[in-house]
Parts: sequence; structure tokens; C-alpha cells
Amino acid sequence: MATDDEWLRYGGRVCLDFANTLRDQWKEPRETLREPDDVVRWLRCAGLLTDRPRTGDVPESALRSAVALRKAIDRAVLRVAGGELPAPADLAVINEASAAAPRPAPRLVLRGGRLESSSTPRVAVDASAGLGLVAQDAIDLLLSPEIRRVRICASEHCALRFVDRSPARNRRWCSMTRCGNRTKVRLHQARSRARG
Repeated sequence: MATDDEWLRYGGRVCLDFANTLRDQWKEPRETLREPDDVVRWLRCAGLLTDRPRTGDVPESALRSAVALRKAIDRAVLRVAGGELPAPADLAVINEASAAAPRPAPRLVLRGGRLESSSTPRVAVDASAGLGLVAQDAIDLLLSPEIRRVRICASEHCALRFVDRSPARNRRWCSMTRCGNRTKVRLHQARSRARG
């Protein structure tokens, strides 16, 4: 069973946070989605799933679908961020998952004396629909200019994926507090040992 501290939210997009459920990818990958209930807990933590289904009611197929979707999103995002086209098989997995997402109910609102459309936040009632919302976020990212800002954390122990929203577009770490400071301290200590 995974714990919430294993599910870091440094990606800047829900689909990247989902891709980051496979941790420590530079060296020895560590799985945080080890059982079907972990998928439900992750989706709830991300705000994509209602209190249904209860943990323990999740089919094994939800875990297999989640892992396949995560791999497809990760490969597609990294390829498109690198200027390449994603593999058709990855697009098929993402599109299939996206089809299970709940459809937003159209709403009308009055804003500033004008009639406008308003979307309601979408929350799924089962793991399949929740994964569909993750897939739709991936589709949105793959089609947006923001895809060119996707980076991989430069820490040799991390490899989390994230969107670089820094003004200079030169962010290297998933989080300064998590990897940036640790790396800087390690390099400083190594320089100090070399001098002394």
C-alpha cells in the first residue's frame, strides 16, 4: 500500500503527477501504485474521484489500466516535448482512457451582463472514469504550447517530470526544497572535502 507522501505533486499538471507515480526513474524505479486500491487513493488525492468506490472494491484491471496509461502518457509527453511525434500505440491507450471520462454538464452563467458558458469541475465516480480525466489532461498538455516546457528533474536520484513555468525557462529541479537544495548541499560538501 502506498502512502500519500509517495505521491508528489511537483509536475504542474495532473497527468505529470500521475506519470510521477513511478519514482526514482534514473536508477532503480520504485512503484507507488502497487495494488488496485492505490489507484483509487491517488485519484482521490488528486481530487478526481468521489468517495465511491470504496477501497477494496477496485478490480485488478484498474491497476493494469493505470500502469498502461501512465507508461503511454510518459512516453508520449517526453517524445512530444523533445520535438517528436508520439507512438500510435501510446495515443490509442490515451484516447481509450479519455473516452471513459465523465462529460461535463453544460451550464450557462451571467457575467458582467453577458451570457456565457461555464464548465463545472469534473469528478469521477470510478477508477476508469478518473483515469479518463488524467488522460484528458494529457491530451490537453500534448496539444498545448506548454508541452515544450516539460522537463525531467536534474537530480541523479529523482527524474520526476514537471512543467517549467519559471520566467527564464531554466528550472532544473522538480522542487528546490526537495532536489535542488539537496543537490547543492551535496556538491558544496564534495567541493569542501576536495579542498580540505
